[in-house]
Amino acid sequence: MATYCLTVARLQLALGQGARRLHVSAAYRAKAKVAMSRFEPTSFVNYENLQSNVDIVRKRLNRPLTLSEKIVYGHLDDPHNQEIDRGRTYLRLRPDRVAMQDATAQMAMLQFISSGLPKVAVPSTIHCDHLIEAQIGGAQDLARAKDVNQEVYNFLSSAGAKYGVGFWKPGSGIIHQIILENYAYPGVMLIGTDSHTPNGGGLGAICIGVGGADAVDVMAGIPWELKCPKVIGVKLTGSLSGWTSPKDVILKVAGILTVKGGTGAIVEYHGPGVDSISCTGHVTKSVFYFVGMATICNMGAEIGATTSVFPYNHRMRTYLEKTGREIAALADEYSDLLVPDEGCEYDQIIELNLDELKPHINGPFTPDLAHPVSKVGAVAEKNGWPLDVKVGLIGSCTNSSYEDMGRAASLAKQALDKGLKCKAQFTVTPGSEQIRATIERDGYAKTFRDVGGVVLANACGPCIGQWDRRDVKKGEKNTIVTSFNRNFTARNDANPATHAFVTSPEIVTALAIAGTLNFNPETDYLTAPNGEKFKLEPPTGDELPSKDFDPGQDTYQHPPADGTSLKVDVNPQSNRLQLLEPFDKWSGNDLEDMQVLIKVKGKCTTDHISAAGPWLKFRGHLDNISNNMLIGAVNSENDAINKIKNHLNGEYGGVPDVARHYKANGVSWVVVGDDNYGEGSSREHAALEPRHLGGRAIIVKSFARIHETNLKKQGLLPLTFSNSSDYDKIRPDDKISIRGLKTFTPGKPLAAVVKHSDGTEETLELNHSFNETQIEWFRAGSALNRMKSLQH
Repeated sequence: MATYCLTVARLQLALGQGARRLHVSAAYRAKAKVAMSRFEPTSFVNYENLQSNVDIVRKRLNRPLTLSEKIVYGHLDDPHNQEIDRGRTYLRLRPDRVAMQDATAQMAMLQFISSGLPKVAVPSTIHCDHLIEAQIGGAQDLARAKDVNQEVYNFLSSAGAKYGVGFWKPGSGIIHQIILENYAYPGVMLIGTDSHTPNGGGLGAICIGVGGADAVDVMAGIPWELKCPKVIGVKLTGSLSGWTSPKDVILKVAGILTVKGGTGAIVEYHGPGVDSISCTGHVTKSVFYFVGMATICNMGAEIGATTSVFPYNHRMRTYLEKTGREIAALADEYSDLLVPDEGCEYDQIIELNLDELKPHINGPFTPDLAHPVSKVGAVAEKNGWPLDVKVGLIGSCTNSSYEDMGRAASLAKQALDKGLKCKAQFTVTPGSEQIRATIERDGYAKTFRDVGGVVLANACGPCIGQWDRRDVKKGEKNTIVTSFNRNFTARNDANPATHAFVTSPEIVTALAIAGTLNFNPETDYLTAPNGEKFKLEPPTGDELPSKDFDPGQDTYQHPPADGTSLKVDVNPQSNRLQLLEPFDKWSGNDLEDMQVLIKVKGKCTTDHISAAGPWLKFRGHLDNISNNMLIGAVNSENDAINKIKNHLNGEYGGVPDVARHYKANGVSWVVVGDDNYGEGSSREHAALEPRHLGGRAIIVKSFARIHETNLKKQGLLPLTFSNSSDYDKIRPDDKISIRGLKTFTPGKPLAAVVKHSDGTEETLELNHSFNETQIEWFRAGSALNRMKSLQH
């Protein structure tokens, strides 16, 4: 490969860049076959096809393309004829691969089994990271999880083997870190059943979070639909230095765009700041280490973005080489394909001067409430937020790389050298088995333990609510700081009184040492046991280990070449797994006199609609997990949670209980909601549950992208008020009829006839974003029903 690259480089010098595609690529096509990953030696990187599609589209549009457009349009099913209009048309795409975490993979694989197809059509993987609860420490927690979740792991393992899906066993690590280490590469299009799939954009990939039904489409070999994304450009200038980290870039951007500012768009980072250098003493380094780019892309999910991406650069090349992949040389050959065209235009541009950026901390209760670290203490005092930091937690899919661990360890070592330990509890989550093994070998893990920390399993853990927290009681007001990405009410520990703040691992570590929010490590002093006052020096850490990575234990299960003879058993008596029954088809008539189940007030994320934490164990059993439907949503009638009026009997009960009672009595129902309904995790259970319990429509001011698609996939009607103030006209005891379904057409609004209990009526206009294909999903009862009907 090295000889080939040298020859290519010489030919490029001789022929010039313009001639490269015609001559160099053709001359070395046979040698340029490079596997997408070491686990799939017969599936190859296909930059030639990407280049061909981009050339077709560029000629059609007659304009320079952004990087996002190159990769997205480069995966079009029909680049010659696809209508392309950013923010309006739906694209039919051919992603390269699929990745699923174990909580969402259960329903995705159950749906794939229902499709009747024999094997997945594209490389696909399952990653066991969500079901491991943090309690004592890594080894003990992993052993307990393997025992408690044995039935689910066996199901996923056997389903993967039968249908050709790679299986990463529990303990392997967090899905997004595993993808970085093994599967993401510049120019790839990957979809994953987790909202933080965009993490892979740090390696120049377009990685998009979806629901399980979308994953089934791709695994079935069906073109996958995505509304043509707008492109938000973030131009970076200057250099990061001192305590400021790449995490602060996305914390700042979240403060600018808010939790819905990126909806329907890809965020594309560019500008001289991406490749700028800074000098610390005599050491010169690139400010944007590769892992920092991944962190920024990961947390783009918090602004509602479809995904985020960075242009290909030498840092990505180094990472590819360090993780044992041969793609780097090929990416170098096609490097002009993996960066934006000069003169390309963005729908919106944000400029950030990294010289001026300061460390940030966002929260509580929402990831877009941004504060400089220097000011958060005063803001907390003013608002009555607890100043004492009870727990500092580093890791998660956002910040669990080798460099993240090293920078945090450098601060822990400074404290230890002065005789200090953390005043707060301190937990550390390695991103993968490879990261865990390497930080153990290089002494970081010992430093964390010595400073008072606990190293947890290679899993999501507290970030997604898998945390058996016992230091505070439920309802007790307290503060935690994390390097996670999401801090919705009760997300981490099921305590609605926990004030969770999101920041960088180094700031988390400093605040855990100090024990208070009212501490700015850039200016404030700590006191050693001997009375000495000292300041923490800015954190340092190697981007990649000098002795290379220690791979740790082998935790990957290859699917057999032929799994047709294998069986996947689901016990009918299981309370964790349940085979799916098809949803009913549309009756052909308008939906009449549907009861308002709940009118939701304020923020309603997928955590509110289908909580995680202890409910994760039911992700493979639709009926059981439906008992958590909307139990976190605030009822506008009484400002209560999980307390709504049953209009059949006049009694108040839990949301799922009332929904079940309506269904049993043949009463269809609707949910009415506020802005950005369904933000957060990609969990399609938030769409499956209302469909299962008799829901027909969700009517809101606006939707988050993934949730809106998930609702369509399950045969529900996600509709928005044409006039957002019409939300105020809906009363909790109303009955709503949806009219116009017999002439359901893209772009044509539907009507809601609202009947009030006082006998009055009014008609409201409802918008939708359905295209012709999605209308067929509705008519068939679900996208899965439609897929099965097309097979016959």
